Amino acid sequence: MVDAPGTSPRARPSVVTLSSWLLILVAAIQVLNLIVTLSVIGKIRDVLKDAYAGTSAESAGDIAYAFTIGTSILSLLLAAGLVVLALLNNRGKNASRITTWVVGGILFCCTGGSLLNGVSGGTMGGGNTSGDLPSGQEIQRRLEDALPSWFAPVSTLLGIVALLALLGALILLALPKANEFFRKPKAGWEPPVPGGAYPAYPSAPGQSADPGYPSAPGQSGDPSYPSYPSYPSTPDQPPTTPPPAGPTGQPGERRDPEPPSGN
Repeated sequence: MVDAPGTSPRARPSVVTLSSWLLILVAAIQVLNLIVTLSVIGKIRDVLKDAYAGTSAESAGDIAYAFTIGTSILSLLLAAGLVVLALLNNRGKNASRITTWVVGGILFCCTGGSLLNGVSGGTMGGGNTSGDLPSGQEIQRRLEDALPSWFAPVSTLLGIVALLALLGALILLALPKANEFFRKPKAGWEPPVPGGAYPAYPSAPGQSADPGYPSAPGQSGDPSYPSYPSYPSTPDQPPTTPPPAGPTGQPGERRDPEPPSGN
């Protein structure tokens, strides 16, 4: 998963990973159930044609065959969609999680309704009001006699497993750990607020954090430049000496010589 620049990658929680595997399991069951259904669709059409022969619903076998082919294609597309949603959920896409809840809820209702219809199929067909059509119990009896004995148990078992796996996947996506994973990450960098302090720029190697300007040549504190030497006086110019001090000791004040004593 690619995150925004400046943000650390988010760790995917185990509940999201498990939910994705459950979605892939449901997709695999959809494909397997499709194979099982297509293996007996010919016998189902023959039973319906024979049961409705000479009645107003004589084409019921062809209609059931076309309907089964259409639902099989839809189941195949749905299985591929569940795999795509599982991969997107692993990447933290919140839109795919919402789509999973919508598609999973519809699939849950359809699978549950199909299971209930299959379990109570012998009692849901009521009486026949038209008089020329066979009853639902008669159609169910003919289908049970024509279809293999393993068809009904395998179909029921696949439906129950798919229903439980789908329910578990939807619940796992709603747990708190999953909510934190699908939450949009914060931006890694935000511009400074006007009037706030700007961050200090990093210093170069060997340089202080707040470097000052270099000193002028010969200035103290800069050991890279030596101080200027004192120059000697020229040969033609004698060194200047200060005048003798006066009586008061002030330099430069002239003092008169004392007269000799008369002794």
